[in-house]
Amino acid sequence: MSRRDLRVAACDGNRALARTGLVLGTFGNLSAADRADGVMAIKPSGVAYEALTPEQIVIVSLETGGVLEGSLRPSSDTATHLELYRAFASAGAVVHTHSEYATVFAQAREPIRCMGTTHADYFPGDIPVTRPLTREEVETDYERNTGRVIVEAFESAGPEPDRVCGVLVANHGPFTWGATVQSAIERAEALELVARLEWRARALNPGAPRPAGFLTEKHFRRKHGPAAYYGQRDPR
Repeated sequence: MSRRDLRVAACDGNRALARTGLVLGTFGNLSAADRADGVMAIKPSGVAYEALTPEQIVIVSLETGGVLEGSLRPSSDTATHLELYRAFASAGAVVHTHSEYATVFAQAREPIRCMGTTHADYFPGDIPVTRPLTREEVETDYERNTGRVIVEAFESAGPEPDRVCGVLVANHGPFTWGATVQSAIERAEALELVARLEWRARALNPGAPRPAGFLTEKHFRRKHGPAAYYGQRDPR
């Protein structure tokens, strides 16, 4: 993919993210990576989504984090995105929002439990929440350390980042990722939906039992992996 095409994909993705209603003002951001070229394209800091153009998208080195192309400052969350790309090899796009219900769970430091098939269609397990950052982590390389605690949450809590492609950063908000811009956005939408469902399920019946693991695994595998059979085959 040319860098021009990557910029267009990132710009279109950020504008599509805004249309979902998951972001307010200039909250949040989306990046897209070209691993063959060793770069990512990310929204510039503080630029309104509706005003965004491909020329404003910033190209950043995945290895060094340095700006390679673009006259604007990249998103303040750039270092977080870089940590996710470096740790999660299958990630081709990363989305960060402050969507309402997912952020409620992040602020409460509560994981979103996998309580049914709607959740399992996208995430076959709980959405983990990171530990809070220490004072030293906040005051020294805050954004990079945000990425590091996300990676740590998957190493310590056990979910596989290729299956549970979402996380809640404690007292901050959600991040999702996917192989493509579209899949990362779709997971951000799904994460907000399952956060709303979990909130309401807890209110209705705080002691509701979890579903059997074989049921949630079945629903995930209907859509994902080599045995998936949901949807239509590509005729090509």
